[in-house]
Order: sequence, then structure tokens, then C-alpha cells
Amino acid sequence: MYTTSQPDPVRLEIFKNLYQFIAEQMGIVLQNTAASVNIKERLDFSCAIFDASGLLVANAPHIPVHLGSMSESVRSLINDKSDTIKPGNVYLSNNPYNGGTHLPDVTAITPVFDEDGKQIIFYVASRGHQADIGGITPGSMPPHSTTIEEEGILFDNFLLVEEGNFQETVVRELLLNHPYPARNPDQNLADFKAQIAANERGVQELGKMVKQYGLETVQAYMKFVQDNAEESVRKAIDVLSDGSFIYEMDNKAQIQVKVNIDRKNRSATIDFTGTSKQLNSNFNAPKAVTQAAVLYVFRTLVDDNIPLNAGCLKPLEIIIPEGCMLNPTYPAAVVAGNVETSQIIVDALYGALGVMAASQGTMNNFTFGNERYQYYETICGGSGAGANFDGTDAVQTHMTNSRLTDPEVLETRYPVQVESFCLRPDSGGKGKHCGGNGVIRRIRFLEPMTANILSNHRFVPPFGLNGGEAGLVGRNSIERQDGTQEILEFPATVEMKPGDVFVIETPGGGGFGKVS
Repeated sequence: MYTTSQPDPVRLEIFKNLYQFIAEQMGIVLQNTAASVNIKERLDFSCAIFDASGLLVANAPHIPVHLGSMSESVRSLINDKSDTIKPGNVYLSNNPYNGGTHLPDVTAITPVFDEDGKQIIFYVASRGHQADIGGITPGSMPPHSTTIEEEGILFDNFLLVEEGNFQETVVRELLLNHPYPARNPDQNLADFKAQIAANERGVQELGKMVKQYGLETVQAYMKFVQDNAEESVRKAIDVLSDGSFIYEMDNKAQIQVKVNIDRKNRSATIDFTGTSKQLNSNFNAPKAVTQAAVLYVFRTLVDDNIPLNAGCLKPLEIIIPEGCMLNPTYPAAVVAGNVETSQIIVDALYGALGVMAASQGTMNNFTFGNERYQYYETICGGSGAGANFDGTDAVQTHMTNSRLTDPEVLETRYPVQVESFCLRPDSGGKGKHCGGNGVIRRIRFLEPMTANILSNHRFVPPFGLNGGEAGLVGRNSIERQDGTQEILEFPATVEMKPGDVFVIETPGGGGFGKVS
């Protein structure tokens, strides 16, 4: 038995990597057992481990917007159901007002009990982006939703597995009994089962860990890993200065942020007062998403190799006025807040801290489908430059970390052709260090389908810093079979006919410093 009030540095490194390794193992199981292209090919999922109070301990390097917000979902479950949680139970949640991000991101949460089955010692969770969870458009990313109901089916700490029994009938009923039901419940159920399997791997691996090292040691090092992350963020804060930034979006809403550094306490206050009020559109970001964006930024400022966890948040006080677009009240629509507004929060924070120019600032969310097919992808663009680095071409930036489906898989599973996919030359902002270039993606449709684009930076360019130039704005358009061209808005829904091509040109990143 190794118990100590001070961590042994070697053991700290071992445990830090063990926790992360377990989360990675969960991710491998999820990828291998999922049915949807979205989870299996695009890897739009995240897995993580939490302590008994629901605080994040470690994660695999999956999707930042998921990882920084999942703890809120776990803690919501503890507050809501702690008296009734039993061994063998698994819960499902996607409620954006209870730690969720947007409805397609569905989290499966499994409690981990001690050997006697009496006490919960950890939680494990996996969050996967469902290809369709209902809503007014196929793919559940409607560009023009105004309430949460129009975005799909809401699960709020729903009992998915009761003492080992999968509640298939009840889940299926919930998926279908809705004004805008799920279009492919069989695929939803298959992906939910994959998430249960991923969690089960986490439960098994944590059990092995406890057996090998003893519960007392495992829990002690869980806290040490969080403390280590806290100290790493404090060190990063030591070299920062106060700053503020206002960043406008294409819809005229603005994110306003002020960062105050407290040198004495080695802490920071991040204040979003002045940000636009809750919107009638779906660009509202749930509070958990705003917190995830802040957590991500401060984690990236840390040079040490630490897992993103609750310790990173301890030195930070985050002020988000209730009823603003970063802390909306039910039933506000939020589907774009998770994917688009989160990116603007990150860039505004980097701008306030003077760290780097804006990246493409959008995920270029492209969905298409009908009753038979539903597909969703995010498309890469240019990243912003910094004081000693150029931006990167054609990369997923900041709050997203998914990959694009291979053309062969996309064309096999769906009636579309990837006509071309190439860099967009000269779209990155010039500067002493230049921003990265965006891309041009052309998808030809072979069957009638509804296509949707949810994007930003089609009017407002991604900013440059310290005299660097802005990146080029993006552009959405359609080339019809008859040769006519239609320019689309930043959120748009359109009916595609066979032979029509949807063209997405993504923004470049901003430059940093004047060209000498």
C-alpha cells in the first residue's frame, strides 16, 4: 500500500498516463463497435473518466467542446438521481441545460462501484454525435431552428440500462414519439450500445487498476493528477496580462470578454458581461459549452503534458450573465452555439490575451439527408498565426477535432460524389507570420436530398493581430445541373436535385504581425 500526502513524481506520471490510456481504450471500443459513419469514420466522439463527485480526471484527446462540458452532465446526474443509482445502470443525457452541448451529442454515463457494489468510486462517460436525433431537418443540425424541440429528442438523465437490462422498447418509443422523430432509430440504438460497450471497457480497466494499486492509492493519485493540472494552469497564468476583446459574428451578435489576471493569487477572472442577449436563432451556446471553450484555451497555454481535467478550472473564475447568448434559458435553440459560437469564444479569448490571430472560427457544419440517409460533417479551414508560428492550412481548429470521412466510404454509403477537395489559395491573412489557408469542397448529389449549412465568417473576416491581415471569409454556394449558381447565406437549407453541386469554401486564418 502506498499512501502519501505528497505524490511521488514517477507514480504521478504513471497514473496520469494510466487514466488517459483507459479513456483511449474506451474510444477504441466505441470506434470499433459504432454503426454510424459519424462515430466510426469521422470520430465525432469523446470518452472520459470522472471522480465520485463528477469532476473530470482524464480524457483521451478527442473533441474539446465535449470534454470541457461532460463533467456538467455527470454532476447533473449525481444531483438528480444519486439516491437511485445502482450497479449495472447506464444513463443517457443530451440536455443542453444540464451539461449537454447540443441534442445530437448524446452522453452515456456509467457509475463505477467498489467491489462490494455499495459505493460509487468513479464515473465513466462517452459522448457521441448522433447522425440524426430527430428535428426539423435530416441530420439534426437545422440552420433555422428557434426552439430546442425543433432540434430533436431530448434525453435528461434517462435510464438506458437498468441493472444490466437494455431498455430498448422505451428508448425506441422515445425516439419515435416526438413532433420531429428520429429518422433512423436502429442506428441510434446501435450507437447507444457501442457507447455502453465503451463505458464497460472503462469500468473493467478501472477495476484492474484498483485491484493492482488499491483504491486508496488510485483515489489519492486521482486528486494529485487534478492538483498537478491546477498548478500547471497557474504557471501559465503567471505570464499573462489583462486584456479584453469584442468579436462580432455574421448574425451581428457579439461576444465580449475581459480577462483580469490576479498576480497574487495566480488566478484569472474571465468576464463575458456585455455579450449579446439570448438570440432568437440557434447560435446560443449553453453555459457548459462556454466553460468548455475557456477550459480549452487555458489548457492550450500549458506547456506540460497534462490531461485536461477539473484542476484546470480551479484557478479560473468565469462570469457569464444569465440570459445572454452564452448562458441561455430554456427553450432557446442551441445547435449552432456548440459548433459555431464556441469557436468565436476561443478566438475572442486568444485576441484578449494577444496570443494568436483568429482561426477560421467555424466548423462549416454540412448536413444532408432524407428519410433513408442522414450525414453530417465539419470541414477544415485555416488556423490563425501567432507571435512565432504561421497558421496551418486545411486543419480542424480549436473546439472540433473530428476527421473527414474518406471519399471512398462517403461515396459507398451515400448517393453523392466528392467532386473535388482542395486548398483555397491565398485565403490566409498575410503578416510576419501568415494565417493558414482554407479549403474548397465540392459535393455532387446523385439523388434528391435536403442539404443544410451552418457556418460563420461568411461576412465578418477572421481577425489578424499586431498588424497582421485578416483571413478571407468563407462562401457557400450551389451550382445547379442547368449551370445556374446560387449564393447561400451562412445558415441555409436547400433542396438538392441529382447533378447539383454544393460548394463550400472555408475561411483562412488571420495573420500575426506586420509584413516587414
